[in-house]
Amino acid sequence: MPSSTVPVAEYLRMSTEHQQYSLDNQHDTIVAYAKKAGFSVIKTYTDEAKSGVVLKHRDGLRRLLKDVVNENPGYKAILVYDISRWGRFQDADEAAHYEFLCKSAGVPVHYCAEVFANDGSLPNMLLKALKRSMAGEYSRELGVKVLDGLKRLAALGFKQGGCAGYGLQRMLLSPDGQPKRILSSGERKSITTERVILVPGLTDEVEIVREIYRMFIEEKRTPHGIAGELNRRCVPCRGSCWNHYRVQQILSHPKYVGCNVYGKTSKKLGMPCSRVPEAEWVRTPRAFAPVVSEEVYLEAQRLLANRTICKSDEDVLDALRQLLAKHGRLSWQLIKKSPESPALSTYRKRFGGLRQAYELIGYKDTDFGGIDVRRRRQAIREDVLQEINALSPTKSRIVRRASWRRSFLLMKNGRIVTVQLAPSVKSKFERIWQIEPVRRESRRVTLLVLLDPTNSKVQEMRIFQRIGHHPGRFRVRDGDLWLQGGRRLNAVTDFHRALAELNT
Repeated sequence: MPSSTVPVAEYLRMSTEHQQYSLDNQHDTIVAYAKKAGFSVIKTYTDEAKSGVVLKHRDGLRRLLKDVVNENPGYKAILVYDISRWGRFQDADEAAHYEFLCKSAGVPVHYCAEVFANDGSLPNMLLKALKRSMAGEYSRELGVKVLDGLKRLAALGFKQGGCAGYGLQRMLLSPDGQPKRILSSGERKSITTERVILVPGLTDEVEIVREIYRMFIEEKRTPHGIAGELNRRCVPCRGSCWNHYRVQQILSHPKYVGCNVYGKTSKKLGMPCSRVPEAEWVRTPRAFAPVVSEEVYLEAQRLLANRTICKSDEDVLDALRQLLAKHGRLSWQLIKKSPESPALSTYRKRFGGLRQAYELIGYKDTDFGGIDVRRRRQAIREDVLQEINALSPTKSRIVRRASWRRSFLLMKNGRIVTVQLAPSVKSKFERIWQIEPVRRESRRVTLLVLLDPTNSKVQEMRIFQRIGHHPGRFRVRDGDLWLQGGRRLNAVTDFHRALAELNT
């Protein structure tokens, strides 16, 4: 590289919108700009087939910002094709913020195909701000047009993405509406004028769907009870076991009566997924062959409504009192199995949980031992995470994907560390711990926390590169060879040292 040229980096992003934005076209324009301005491109950051609406899925831009902000990147500027390639953020200030981070670190951003100059003058700054807003507005308008098109096709009875569901299959139709073939899982249409509809699936699955409706309507079984019966019979459930959520979805989804439904949820422009009011759904009755009759489906909806919808809080509590009078006791298992009782989620939404509902009806003989134990262990797990994170906040952060999922540590280098508690099992002569199974082989590092005999505090910690797969719970004794496979921490302060040693 000649000494007279300034080293720079280029950022390339391509979505699927226009060929003019192909990576090669962007690179050629950037190289021409660099040659004219006395720059030399020494590094390339790329986001291929990525939307410019949000940052979280754009690894290339995130890596660029990290290099610029946290260390000396080795280049003096960043070249980008135009404003839209930097991003179509819905808040124009977000695009400006990321650009400012680079500028404040001494690495300004240059746009190579824009009409304005990259000189920081007021007229060009105003034009740049306008172009940022126009880039975001383009995505918003495009999203509205695409959604309108999808709704129109859905109203004609065609399926718009997603899996078929148990007991159903996706049929590919030619442009003139003739059936072509059944699409396998993961397959998509290859021609834009082709269409997809739902059709009844495998005979065995169709019979199971009808059996679920029969057990619910005629035998008055709850979704929980039906799931238990299907699991007892070892009925396959597409790679997983049956639960009441799966059964209730089959009982409540209109697609099983041949009604095509679209637009139940919305996730526009990178926003969190949200439910759409039922009045705004696109419904097309008799769009395809039903799996169950309309009379059976409507009866199932009536029974589900009686179980999940009550006129008042007092009606919900009355159902609990009737169950108590019938069995002489209450438990979440009894509530799940009772067709007359509202769903467990109803008590949680209205009263905050079963414990509060029990108190309102004066039921004191309750056993929440299992719940209390889980809460104590959750508190221990969170304390361990907080202690580790407090050691060096710049090296890690605590992440929780959803309220019902466990927290974990995300290290600066991208490594994920989970904390797993091993409760102590009573024994007179030796220390024994019970280890929960790992459902699938995980690449995450596991910090195993062994609890003391009272299961109220930490006794020992070991960190494992890979804890291994086990089909069920198992027990280990003090000194067991399996435990020796993890590096022991004498204290929480040893965590970073032990984590580093896993690579040696």
